[in-house]
Amino acid sequence: MRWWDIDPVLDLERDLFPEDAWSRGMFWSELAHSRGPEATRRYYVALAGDRIVGYAGLAAQGDQGDVQTIAVARDQWGTGLGGRLLTGLLRAATAFECGEVLLECRVDNVRAQKLYERFGFEAIGFRRGYYQPGNVDAVVMRLTDPATAVADPVPPPAPEAEPPSGLPSGPGRPSGPVQGTDLHG
Repeated sequence: MRWWDIDPVLDLERDLFPEDAWSRGMFWSELAHSRGPEATRRYYVALAGDRIVGYAGLAAQGDQGDVQTIAVARDQWGTGLGGRLLTGLLRAATAFECGEVLLECRVDNVRAQKLYERFGFEAIGFRRGYYQPGNVDAVVMRLTDPATAVADPVPPPAPEAEPPSGLPSGPGRPSGPVQGTDLHG
């Protein structure tokens, strides 16, 4: 993700998370920490043609990574794009030498929780009222050894369509363009 992606990312953010969407300033702040030798963030966007259809971000501090966000356009649900984005984040966590990755997920977002579980994340707690202003609880999930999850992820259920290309291929991940969608970081 680059600065010129922020406006279309905000459009998607507001559509998917209307009550607790990130602000423009939050994305700018994250991207400010994603470049150079002291980078602690990695952000990706997924494109279908020139339309952003997904994005994801990871923060790293010490040996711990934190999934900041993953979002996939509704018309891309079931295509495997969320898994491709998560794979990119876990590879970034490995590059940052993170021994574990944490995330928060809305308790009512069962689709996302199942994705994380396929990659080996386990629920370790809750944060009451984490998502505001809706006062929705978050389940906290943890993955130990993200390098192992990326090297040999649990295969997802048969997708409705092949996942898009863009991230390097590897075990359990198809390669080649699909539906004109590419991931860029």
